[in-house]
Amino acid sequence: MDATRVSAPKSSRARMGTVVTIDVVGHDRSARARRTRDLAIERAFAWFDRVESVCSRFDTGSELRGLCATCGVDVEVSPMLFEAVRFALAVAEETHGAFDPTVGARMEARGFHRDYRDGTVVRSGVGDEEPVSYRDVVLNDATRSIRLERPLLLDLGAVAKGLAIDMAVQALRPLVNFVVDAGGDLYCGGHNAAEQPWTVGIRHPRDPHTLLTRVTITDAALCTSGDYERRVADDTAGEHHLLNPATGASPRDVISASVLAPTAMVADALGTAAFVLGCAEGLALLEHHELRACLVDAQLVRHTTPDWIDV
Repeated sequence: MDATRVSAPKSSRARMGTVVTIDVVGHDRSARARRTRDLAIERAFAWFDRVESVCSRFDTGSELRGLCATCGVDVEVSPMLFEAVRFALAVAEETHGAFDPTVGARMEARGFHRDYRDGTVVRSGVGDEEPVSYRDVVLNDATRSIRLERPLLLDLGAVAKGLAIDMAVQALRPLVNFVVDAGGDLYCGGHNAAEQPWTVGIRHPRDPHTLLTRVTITDAALCTSGDYERRVADDTAGEHHLLNPATGASPRDVISASVLAPTAMVADALGTAAFVLGCAEGLALLEHHELRACLVDAQLVRHTTPDWIDV
């Protein structure tokens, strides 16, 4: 996705397997205003580091990996990890397992096991032979603990990046007009440099140099899941990083799913779920939650919610 061009300087850093760009507009050029802006931007980037240290399955020292190293025991976890897992399980329940955060071992087996920072292969040691599901993860609100009933590896990829964006947004909120773009998953706050809603282009799923459409956004998130993002190495069958937990293979009905939502965590997770469910069930899910969405099927036909508006 390409956000509207603006004149203010942007700050970009490698985070969570992608490039995160923060763009702030509309502030005066006084030294005090610059310090306020720069401090908010630093706080925003710090949230990406914090979420990654808690929720990454690629970081052997993350809190998530520590949890996944323990089975059959209640493990007290941080509020961040507890709420991230709680949200993932709620989406899994809502979608009857079409979205399932326990697919980590199967993702490793598919070749998605390299640390983006240095390319190191990271293996959890959890096998993917025994079937597991979100029902094997038990939360205890009273003790803020999580118990894994079977050996498994949680993958919070469709939750953690959205969570990091949302936390960064809170740090930037006093600046009013800004964009947080994490590899195309983004949140647009306020207005652009022309004092208009932000205009965002969604890439065509089969032509990276062409836009599928444009939408306007203000104080909302837009996240896109696509089959073109990360492919299985040396695969000729069209396998990619999105997995249908029921079949163990990549979905074929949808090739791109873009969702507008109040938060990035909701847009990312429900967009991923809709991708797996397919156009009809996916749109029904998104309409039920009153979200705007555009899904593209394998024949490049667009399927949109009634309130989706192109510009």
